[in-house]
Amino acid sequence: MSDTMRAVEISQPGGPEVLKVTTRPVPQPGHGQVVIRVAWAGVNRPDALQRAGSYAPPPDASDLPGLECSGEVVALGYGVDTLKVGDMVCALLPGGGYAEYVATPAAHCLPVPKGLSLREAACLPETYFTVWSNVFTRGRLQAGERFLVHGGSSGIGTTAIQLAHAFGARVFATAGSEEKCKACTDLGAEMAINYKTADFVKLMQAEGGADLILDMVGGEYIEKNLKSLAEDGRLVQIAFLQGPVAKINFAPMMVRRLTITGSTLRPQSVLAKARIAEDLLAHAWPLLDAGRIAPVMDSTFALADASAAHARMEGGAHIGKIVLEVAGG
Repeated sequence: MSDTMRAVEISQPGGPEVLKVTTRPVPQPGHGQVVIRVAWAGVNRPDALQRAGSYAPPPDASDLPGLECSGEVVALGYGVDTLKVGDMVCALLPGGGYAEYVATPAAHCLPVPKGLSLREAACLPETYFTVWSNVFTRGRLQAGERFLVHGGSSGIGTTAIQLAHAFGARVFATAGSEEKCKACTDLGAEMAINYKTADFVKLMQAEGGADLILDMVGGEYIEKNLKSLAEDGRLVQIAFLQGPVAKINFAPMMVRRLTITGSTLRPQSVLAKARIAEDLLAHAWPLLDAGRIAPVMDSTFALADASAAHARMEGGAHIGKIVLEVAGG
């Protein structure tokens, strides 16, 4: 293994064009960590936020973008006894995925599900950790409940639809085109609402309201979401594409016993993310192994074309996940 590696760095805050190929030292595993030779790296919204200068990495994380990957374990840090060199894994990363090698806690690595390629496995960690922790742990979604996810054709949305449907919820989604709406119903949503031509508030109220809403839009959607909830409904916020500020009348929250919560994944502790990994291995991985659910793939780009991958994601036309090919396989 060489001492140096190819990587893509954020040369300065800005648009996709600021992503530049560079050479970096190969990372060394810390206590409880492994080093992975990256085969494929997932592309996610937080990568673009970091690139734009609005989402700084944690102090102890790599400054390179990239929060998930698949590949081969090539080095073990002190105290690692759950993995061995040569294991093929997909992993949640603190950063650094846009590179040939990356270090991450061993507890954040999961086996590549049966029947999935490394390309597909690279799509799993960021979205599955996010959806599981927010929809099932924080949001407490139960079988038979009405679940609404905004951005249903995104990586988060396609994952949330499949998991919620698999666990017996009634799933509703919003998306911005008829093609994207069809992708949502094909995955298990009983209704997909084109937010450009229909009022999701009225449609959800006609269904009795949503018991749980997963939202990444924010802005004016916050008030609309509260109007769309059923009695005792829960709103889980995970991003703010339209901004984090809204004017809300809190009186209906008291009368209708509504709950607003939310979380971000990256700042959580190593232990907290390890617990999410354990839940996924117990509850979601058997569904992936059995082929009952699978990642929805949009497109692939070479590592050196990371800027084009970001442009594709921010253009909004994609359905499912975008990945970078590093070593392939």
